[in-house]
Amino acid sequence: MTKDLTKGNIPKLLLGFLIPIIFGKLFQQIYNVVDAAIVGHALGVTALGGVGSTGSLNFLILGFCDGLTSGFALPVAQAFGAGDHRALRRYVTNSAILTTLITVILMAIVLPLTGKLLTLMGTPSSQIGYAYNYIFIIFVGIPATMLYNMLAGIIRSLGDSRTPIYFLLIASALNIVGDLLLVSVFRLGVAGAAWATVGSQLISGILCFVYMIRKFPILHMEKEDWKYERGSAKYLLANGLPMGFQFSITAIGGVILQSAVNSLGPVYVSAQAAGHRLNMLLISPFNAYLNVSSTFTGQNMGAGEFDRIKKGVLWGHVILTGFWLLESIGVTLIGDRMLLLFLTKEDAALVSEPAMLSIYTFTYGMFFLTTVQVVRLAIQGMSFSKLALVAGMLEMAARAGSGLFLVPKFGYIAACMAAPLGWLLADLFLIPAFVVCFRKRRAEYEASGRLAC
Repeated sequence: MTKDLTKGNIPKLLLGFLIPIIFGKLFQQIYNVVDAAIVGHALGVTALGGVGSTGSLNFLILGFCDGLTSGFALPVAQAFGAGDHRALRRYVTNSAILTTLITVILMAIVLPLTGKLLTLMGTPSSQIGYAYNYIFIIFVGIPATMLYNMLAGIIRSLGDSRTPIYFLLIASALNIVGDLLLVSVFRLGVAGAAWATVGSQLISGILCFVYMIRKFPILHMEKEDWKYERGSAKYLLANGLPMGFQFSITAIGGVILQSAVNSLGPVYVSAQAAGHRLNMLLISPFNAYLNVSSTFTGQNMGAGEFDRIKKGVLWGHVILTGFWLLESIGVTLIGDRMLLLFLTKEDAALVSEPAMLSIYTFTYGMFFLTTVQVVRLAIQGMSFSKLALVAGMLEMAARAGSGLFLVPKFGYIAACMAAPLGWLLADLFLIPAFVVCFRKRRAEYEASGRLAC
């Protein structure tokens, strides 16, 4: 079922669209949380550290996939907002063609390099075997990840943020069962956890595909819709590639930072791994708002509703600030007990202090992330992809600089402060950039009565 975000009460629409996506992000994180919990309890803190040390490399590759497909969904949202269903279908089919091609290229590059990248990152020798066995299988599952992300992005662009969540709920349950069977019963170790994740992701993608065919009449393609169209492909890539690179550029800083943490020894690697798993749960509402901001902005730009775009940005700040306050209070009160999700009491005692330092600095620093998530994708939704990319470069600079210069001098606390510093730097750029982009697009629309992008 489609949903028009160009009309109606803005905060009610934003929250109604956001809440299901938050659950979706949480369910996606459940894949990783369950992996970490079962690995940590069944295989121990060293195995957990090995799996956790792949987090930045994971985000480098899968973050690109997520950003790329989210960018592909923006022209779909714009065409839907403009009521141009023929253009919408062209964007969907060309998205499928481009996604397939990029998936093949990505796997051909990534799979042979996985082991070398882990070595270059300085993964501790006691943990590198666990790291490789886990992340290589995750990368084998790139087609499943791309399938779900592309289809879920298209469904959300049409105003339906709920249905992909239902499919993720099913997949999450299957992932839990798969983890328990493959790790605890069949003793496949961290590889079993990875295969359970990939299989679950594939199922959620297939469910999205079947749903789209049955429930969206505007996506019933004709033969001419399946033709590769250079103009449509170029516009999709102009939105998708910068967004994908934006995620990957940020992750490059994370890889450098992870290398610096690896040099501090296995205790800090394991502490960061445990803290990272909890941080990824806490950041879910903020990451969910990326999809809300891009879809809301894309639809309203397509309809020429620029006053709603501005109000949407203001309400986005209010909503995410509320989430930040609630999470900050929760972490302050019970953050130390949350570690027991991933570790036994004995293992938690070994890494508790550095892990909690990571959790506290990350959570309190998410205040600066509020503007990043609201404004960056609003800029992206107005098709200023290159400017949105600059924010990712600033985040990368902060993380890389912390890893190269601050961690050797100040130790682990510098690694914990890297993310908040990156968000602050991005904010200083994004706020004036949004004002310029907004004024430019509104002037273009008022002058011609159509999008000039």
